[in-house]
Amino acid sequence: MSSLSMWTVYDHPKDFPNSYVARRFEVDARGPRSTSDLMVSGDLELLRKTLEKRGLYKITRNPDDDACILETGYDDLH
Repeated sequence: MSSLSMWTVYDHPKDFPNSYVARRFEVDARGPRSTSDLMVSGDLELLRKTLEKRGLYKITRNPDDDACILETGYDDLH
């Protein structure tokens, strides 16, 4: 079963109140599942550049997303 790897970028979430965080999710026919992969940074632009270097495509936040979600990046199906 193929899956889509997605990284969601958070603005100072409750568990990391002093940082920006990117968390990876795997999405397949069963829906999204969180993984243990995460990146933590005090610098939002550095975090974004790190994700861009992975070749991710950026999706802007949905107005219905939690307020601390900034954006999501996804890679190709694998």
